[in-house]
Amino acid sequence: MAGHSKWANIQHRKGRQDEKRGKIWTRIIREIMVAARQGGGDIATNPRLRLAVDKAKAANMPADNIKRNIDKATGNLEGVTYEEIRYEGYGLGGAAIIVDTMTDNRVRTVAEVRHAFSKHGGNMGTEGSVAFQFKHVGQLVFAPGTDEDRVMELALEAGAEDVITDDEGAIEVLTAPGDFEAVKDALAAAGLAPELAEVTMRAENTIALEGDDAARMQKLLDVIEDLDDVQAVYHNAEL
Repeated sequence: MAGHSKWANIQHRKGRQDEKRGKIWTRIIREIMVAARQGGGDIATNPRLRLAVDKAKAANMPADNIKRNIDKATGNLEGVTYEEIRYEGYGLGGAAIIVDTMTDNRVRTVAEVRHAFSKHGGNMGTEGSVAFQFKHVGQLVFAPGTDEDRVMELALEAGAEDVITDDEGAIEVLTAPGDFEAVKDALAAAGLAPELAEVTMRAENTIALEGDDAARMQKLLDVIEDLDDVQAVYHNAEL
């Protein structure tokens, strides 16, 4: 991934997420419910649920909300059943897009995602059409000015796969998904707090878009992200 825009892209994305804070809780609740249903309601033995609860706490969700949704998912309360569906497609300039959804109505969801793509200059692809361009990884990004040698030493010792510093001095730590928590905890214990920490789909290569194409691509991404059933959107565009 081109280093120069990594930090700028992350700051841009964080800013847009802050603008949509109201939707964050809804997405986290769905993630909690699916994680609890699949792996049980004990965060000590369910890593996916543990990550979802961490996200909930970071978003200032009350503990009662968290517990109620875990109970709902594990059958202690009546609740809606969600299924996970991934869609793939192309945006402006052939940029690859992955859309992860959780839905109680797959007919509605696929119609909404397809409409968003077609109306805003993209098109839906078939399963596997773009996923090969991404890698499922744990990702921690530290702000420029963070002690690079310290991050590298601790991260690699804890099991990280790679540590990359971009042109602006931001440090990106990449892990296998299963090693993400161990690496994050090791860095946190040393007082190193990342700006971004998540298990994600990371683009192996990027496509640079400028001017009108960049604006139209951003519009497409915004429309998709605003759909009620969408949990996450990954893409390989540098805007």
